[in-house]
Amino acid sequence: MIKKLLVILLFFVFSFAHAETIKTDVLVIGGGPGGVAAALQCARSKVKTLLITQDSLLGGFPLAEKTLVIYANRNIPSGIWGEFRQRITSHYKSQTGYDTAYNAILRFAPEMGAQVFREMTDTVKNLSIKLNTTWTNIKKDGTGWEVIVAINGKAVTIKTKVLIDATETADIIKKIGAKIRGYNAFKADGSPNEYRTSIATSEWLPLAKDNAPEGGYPAYPFYCIPMGTVVISSEDNLLVVDGVFHESNMQKNLPVEIELGQGTGTVAAFCAFFKTTTKHLSVRKIQGEILDFKGYLLPFTDISPKDPHFRAIQQVSATGLLKGIQKVNGNGAEFNFEPNEMVGTEEIKPIITELYTRGFLWFNKEKPGEKFTLGNLISLISDYTLTDPKTLQIYLQKAWPTTFKLTGTFDLNRPVTRLEFAVLTNRYLNPFAKTVDLGGRIMN
Repeated sequence: MIKKLLVILLFFVFSFAHAETIKTDVLVIGGGPGGVAAALQCARSKVKTLLITQDSLLGGFPLAEKTLVIYANRNIPSGIWGEFRQRITSHYKSQTGYDTAYNAILRFAPEMGAQVFREMTDTVKNLSIKLNTTWTNIKKDGTGWEVIVAINGKAVTIKTKVLIDATETADIIKKIGAKIRGYNAFKADGSPNEYRTSIATSEWLPLAKDNAPEGGYPAYPFYCIPMGTVVISSEDNLLVVDGVFHESNMQKNLPVEIELGQGTGTVAAFCAFFKTTTKHLSVRKIQGEILDFKGYLLPFTDISPKDPHFRAIQQVSATGLLKGIQKVNGNGAEFNFEPNEMVGTEEIKPIITELYTRGFLWFNKEKPGEKFTLGNLISLISDYTLTDPKTLQIYLQKAWPTTFKLTGTFDLNRPVTRLEFAVLTNRYLNPFAKTVDLGGRIMN
């Protein structure tokens, strides 16, 4: 009898010792471009992250192809995508004839893409990666998830606060019977309101000239992808990346998959860091984190992340106060902010009255002309902040070239430029602080 009990006891001890459980803040399943970018961003946002993939290399690049040619997003070096571009170019810069211009068409061997992703992930704390690892089962665990995976032939349980399905065909979502909202991309020109929740931007590939319609070359539909696209509304703390796309096309989708992965990782990190769920997202805090890491909310091709006013322009434009201007430029396209253009009153009036409850009173009282002047802007700021207009004027005139790094003449009677409007509005009216829901509606 004693021997039997000893055998049973040893069996349980042996089983317990080999029933490994891993706890993490975020689990990313899938090692394609979106999954790698999501894991990178989570880790950089200081949450413990684990990425598992059944592949032996990161990136999901088609190794059968000799060279990948990426045409899209050449003028939008957003966040992790911009870093990936730069690293690829650095690897090839010594190669004779390789085009290293900042916006050149990107060409690289699939193996090099995988190597660059590995270099990027190797330098990040809080990130663990397990290759050649498959998942076998999944179930809900409170507001988090429990996933069974096979590592080196052994079953391992992973408990995670947030789960990102980065499989190419959304296998996790299908397994649990949930639905993906779909790849909803909205034109970046300010309609409908979901552009206010953008977490990734891109451009469609240009049409060949031979396919252009009669009468002229078509405008390019630069677009934003709203936050709600990656949120599985029926389940807490479940997000999706690569599976939202309708097609797998590395040449077309690589930049936006990386950008969307970064945005999705930021959403996941928010939930893990603040111990909340995807039902209680703060759109502006998440977007602010994307901007902290040089990601774009709107695809302005004429404002570099190195520009000292990049953040102000992105934040103000994300509210709809200033909209981008799309242009065709030869065989390329631009979606410009046009910082030196004048601000029209009719452009900003609807959004100001939507954002600020007293806005319509100011317009009724001041009745600004067709072009919004610097004096109008100072008056509006004074009215909203309850600051003496003369005191404000004196301070702004002194701080104009130093604190605000503005170069235009300080003349109250001239039309204010889009850059000046963005910088001063961002500083004093702070429209980006206004809460918006996942539909882009202002929550006053």
